[in-house]
Amino acid sequence: MSRKLYVGNLPYETGEAELQGLFARAGTVDTVRVMRDMATGRARGFAFVEMGSDDEAQKAISELNEYQLGGRGLTVNEARPKPASRWFLKAPRGGSGRMVTHSGRCCASGPAPSPSSALHAMCVAA
Repeated sequence: MSRKLYVGNLPYETGEAELQGLFARAGTVDTVRVMRDMATGRARGFAFVEMGSDDEAQKAISELNEYQLGGRGLTVNEARPKPASRWFLKAPRGGSGRMVTHSGRCCASGPAPSPSSALHAMCVAA
């Protein structure tokens, strides 16, 4: 079992300090991170809590899953690993379609870092 827990169905006004106090009932809390919208800073309704040990994490799950907070039943379970990024499978999103070098210039309009580099080969193919 992992010490990192997923906490879902949080009221949007719940902060890190409140979760820290709630999970301290089950043992030592190492970290609390309420996930927030990057544009607005508003809480997204879920968080991650890392407990001091596996036993304390299991205790937190058994005591706090479906716990009523702000009129909502919390979902507390073991956090799953973040899936691997698949950025390379996504379709291109606009732009000129040309590869840009690390210097900010397109290889087609300026010198590439090295004519034999993979970056240059991709740039010429584009």
